[in-house]
Amino acid sequence: MRRSGLAVFVLLAASLVLGSTRAGAELRVFVTNEKSDDVTVIDAATRAVVRTIPVGKRPRGVAVSPDGRRVFVTNSNSDSLSVIDAKTLEVLSTVPAGIDPEGLTLNRAGTALYVVNENELSVTVLDVASLAVRKKIAVGKEPETAVASPDGRWIAVSNETSDDVHVIATASDTVVKQIPVPKNPRGMRFTADSRRLFVASEQAHVVSVIDMAEMRVVKSAPTGGSRPVDIVLTPDGSRLYVSHGQSGDVRMLDSSSLNVLAVIPVGPRTWWTALSPDARFLYATVGRANELAVIDTSSNTVAARIPCGTLPWGVAIAGPP
Repeated sequence: MRRSGLAVFVLLAASLVLGSTRAGAELRVFVTNEKSDDVTVIDAATRAVVRTIPVGKRPRGVAVSPDGRRVFVTNSNSDSLSVIDAKTLEVLSTVPAGIDPEGLTLNRAGTALYVVNENELSVTVLDVASLAVRKKIAVGKEPETAVASPDGRWIAVSNETSDDVHVIATASDTVVKQIPVPKNPRGMRFTADSRRLFVASEQAHVVSVIDMAEMRVVKSAPTGGSRPVDIVLTPDGSRLYVSHGQSGDVRMLDSSSLNVLAVIPVGPRTWWTALSPDARFLYATVGRANELAVIDTSSNTVAARIPCGTLPWGVAIAGPP
């Protein structure tokens, strides 16, 4: 009986480890490359490049469906959206997505895709099932990107030239608030409870906090770096990582005080970022080095550098939901 029980335990433990390994191996990192007009696909477990996928001209924004099966890429100079099968790595379709599509996000249900059109001063809303245009929403000047609130109520759009954030209510797909922020807002992230929105303002060199109940900026603080671009929050919301294009680093800040806790040198034009599901690794595109930096969040050091295409821009992670 002891041997039988021990054998069962060993088999169970082995299956759990194998299952965990397989799940980890299924994670793939998708990087858009502006100048080589393609997407680099990286196996998160081995950090090997598994495929380079040609898409449209000047791919920039990238987002993953909630079920992890589809990857959406905006092609700015083709005025289109490419849809990639996350498993087969084949381009399933390419459809019109407004003029100069850049950032994008999905609603919580994964049924609607919000594509920011920089030169059109609008957001194109696409039905995910049919990829048909559902609506056009006017926003500010030179809109940059969009993020969805975890509670499903809001889509926030940063506008670089009008220096504001437009808040779209998903229930009606209408703008309900225009919030002034410091100069040149770019990347944003909601807290898990959707009560706060962090905004990186590139030319003001600050991070701001928007109270979503009051719909206004309640705090702004300098990051100490030059030209902050993107923001990622840790799962518990206690820390945020801010990438900087000009100073070429990622800085870790306390989310309450906005004090800088760590500076991680990365490389020239450290741009957009993505955090692994287990929060162990932060991925950052390094445009001028044509690579993706992998940051170990336990030590706040660069653990690996992975070659990509020319001028990598966006990054997203796809895997099991």
